[in-house]
Amino acid sequence: MIKVYFNNSCSLCRFEVNHYKKLPQEDIDWIDVTDNKLAEAILKKSKSDLIRRMHVSENGKIYTGADAFVKLWSKIPRYKFLSKILGVQPFLSITRLIYEFLAFLLFLKNKKQLRKNG
Repeated sequence: MIKVYFNNSCSLCRFEVNHYKKLPQEDIDWIDVTDNKLAEAILKKSKSDLIRRMHVSENGKIYTGADAFVKLWSKIPRYKFLSKILGVQPFLSITRLIYEFLAFLLFLKNKKQLRKNG
């Protein structure tokens, strides 16, 4: 069982997660981090960190950003090939860079969440 912590108030994040939810998958628990103090406590992350990047928890280990996607894809049969390709070097490093760039842009777009909900 993995737990996927995602920002449901981000329209792009929600769209992508809803896509994954419709696919056959192996034991995935989807957790919205929007105003979720319990998620902040469990992951020991700030609200800003949680809305900026996706996180996945499995067996007490936390995966963040691109690594979280690789772990998630490994649990969805349609995307297992991506986890195998993008989970190894040098592809993982490239995936991390791309993810961080896109996550930063989405964070800027969704930054109002921090001001609105303090």
